[in-house]
Amino acid sequence: MSLQVRYFAAAREAAGCPEEVWADENGTTVADLVVRLGARHGEPLTTVLARCSFLVDGQRAGPGAVVPGGAVVDVLPPFAGG
Repeated sequence: MSLQVRYFAAAREAAGCPEEVWADENGTTVADLVVRLGARHGEPLTTVLARCSFLVDGQRAGPGAVVPGGAVVDVLPPFAGG
């Protein structure tokens, strides 16, 4: 099974793509995924990820949250404005 990662705003720019599909590993947490994403895309994304919030299937997820197979993970940097 796989999971879909969607990037928004500065995360999209740092990743160089709007979304990607990852092979799912049983027990992957948001923190594990952040490490994998940073390793794939390098320092610009790693820096942005440190400030991001994450949604897993539309629900806010902290670093220890397990990402189930088939999930959609949204990477949301802080947004300015109002």
